[in-house]
Amino acid sequence: MDFQQMQERARRVRARYAEVEASAYGRSWTQEEIMLGFLGDVGDLAKLVQGKAGVRPRVDLDEALAHELADCLWSVLTLADAYDVDLTGAFTTTMDELEESLAEPGA
Repeated sequence: MDFQQMQERARRVRARYAEVEASAYGRSWTQEEIMLGFLGDVGDLAKLVQGKAGVRPRVDLDEALAHELADCLWSVLTLADAYDVDLTGAFTTTMDELEESLAEPGA
């Protein structure tokens, strides 16, 4: 699956979530609420990273880590879509800037 396909799939899943939220709560989540959900996912990811370091072991650690990374990616894709950010372009520009700064002496 290429990046554009991932973005489109994330968009479809978000649309389905919006339907479920509207049914359950009378409205879909705001962008701020989506961001708060992302923060919760990042917290879950942090616990799994601790697990990889031996601090919070669990039987399904590798599967849970993969799942949480995918959840976080979905949130990033969803937020980028909500704010009309060209994530491919932004990623390319940011990596170019980072690589340039790392190539400088003393970096």
